[in-house]
Amino acid sequence: MIARTTTLLGAAAVAAALVLTGCSGSGGAGAAAAAAGPDLPIGDEVSTTVDPALTALLPDDIVEKGRIDVAVDIPFPPMAMYDDTNREVGFDPELGRLLGQKLGIDVSLNKQAFDSVIPSLQAGNNDIIMSGMNDTPERQETLDFVDYTHGGFAILVAAGNPKGITTQADLCGTTVSVQKATVQGELLRAMDCGSDPVTVTELPSDLDAQTALRAGKSDAYVSDAVVAEYVAATTADGEAFDVVRDPENPAGFNPVYSGIGLLKDDAGLTEAIRQALQALIDEGTYQQVLDRNNIGAYAVASAEVNQGAAQ
Repeated sequence: MIARTTTLLGAAAVAAALVLTGCSGSGGAGAAAAAAGPDLPIGDEVSTTVDPALTALLPDDIVEKGRIDVAVDIPFPPMAMYDDTNREVGFDPELGRLLGQKLGIDVSLNKQAFDSVIPSLQAGNNDIIMSGMNDTPERQETLDFVDYTHGGFAILVAAGNPKGITTQADLCGTTVSVQKATVQGELLRAMDCGSDPVTVTELPSDLDAQTALRAGKSDAYVSDAVVAEYVAATTADGEAFDVVRDPENPAGFNPVYSGIGLLKDDAGLTEAIRQALQALIDEGTYQQVLDRNNIGAYAVASAEVNQGAAQ
């Protein structure tokens, strides 16, 4: 959707302001974020340049506000985490800043529990969700997704695999911990296990689900493959967990698209985000952000909307 002339003038001013400044804010909402200055890539983070033609696509309300408010569930490594200076890093924050830089608009990265990210959009507190959210037909009833990764889920077990779990089917009759309100829980409950179903333990955060496995309160932990691989490699120097390598699902089971979520009545912002992501894909900076967060294998070839419905 092309914005009206008043929007073009305001958007151009925003773009100019971002081009002229090299400072970076610490994220956060409202006046505090504005006072800190635009939140742009710093240090060795991937950077890009403003495209005024994309800036012109931004809706009036976003231009008037001067920023895009982004709901991010932190911590959820490697998608989002804090570094030792309390800066938001990981795929979602870094791609969010890059999208803002390409669009010539500030971004505010707002920590939000995963099960409340959609209500935060409905309440007007955030504009978009960047939280590794899976694109599903059920969620598409409320949201549109600009898809940015494609991959499956992975199973983690305690080191040594004491329960002998080698395939997805072996989860039948076990207790599996997952983060609350994730697709993994739905898939596990839908498994055909006859009279011996999976007992799904949903916990508030992904870290809680990992901790349940480590404490022996669950037999396995299931998460996005990109997250599970990172957890296995980094927890206790790689000695706490094993990744189950299901030979029938080498890239993870039930591959799905994940993406940036926006309310369905925000079609203008959705198109602006989609075109900005396509520009990042075309110039190679999107792949650089994936690679620096060790998830390069899960890239999408082009920026598309609502591919989850086709799976």
